[in-house]
Amino acid sequence: MALILSLETSTSVCSAALARDGRLLAERVSYEGKSHATLLTVFVEQILAETGIEATALDAVAVSQGPGSYTGLRIGVSAAKGICYATGAKLIAVDTLKAMAIMAEKTVSDRPDLYCSMIDARRMEVYTAIYNSDLEQIGNTRALIIDSDSFANELRNNTIAFYGDGAGKCQSVITSPNGRFIDDICPLAANMVLLAEKAYTAGDFKDVAYFDPFYLKDFVATVAKNKVL
Repeated sequence: MALILSLETSTSVCSAALARDGRLLAERVSYEGKSHATLLTVFVEQILAETGIEATALDAVAVSQGPGSYTGLRIGVSAAKGICYATGAKLIAVDTLKAMAIMAEKTVSDRPDLYCSMIDARRMEVYTAIYNSDLEQIGNTRALIIDSDSFANELRNNTIAFYGDGAGKCQSVITSPNGRFIDDICPLAANMVLLAEKAYTAGDFKDVAYFDPFYLKDFVATVAKNKVL
């Protein structure tokens, strides 16, 4: 029976969850944004205290690998690596967009033909991937600038559920009647449990020393225009 701690920091939502053998034991979630560095380790401590489980009992730590916020992903991966180093737990990486698709599939009652996860990448760009009704990925994960032609081929013959914090800004642009927009779907640690358990069973572990998040795009630092020297 695997005991797995999952950490999710790819967007403005910060969450942690503990599961044993694929069954959720406890979780913590914050929707406040920009609090990952402060809250994540606190969440882990609270979850372990609530369940009465020692960190050294963890079999693995699963972390959301991205794509998503550069800073958020680094915080999550750094915390996961630290726990693994300290406890000897295995490191598991979970695809952020796939975990969102699992949540969407559980949420919708009228099943679409395809599921499209979207994470906001600023302006009209999103990180996105499409999944079929069996939640198998179709095509590559992309950084895509949304316009009126986006997903036109897929929408011609399929109903598509769009969701995630990148979907809202696309609703006025993607106007096909085959497009459905689902609210309140975001990456959460609790939705990583199934994928983390599968990875553990398959022995799909990452090298704690060398694993890096899946940023999809290079980080570009910017300087505030009102910076005072």
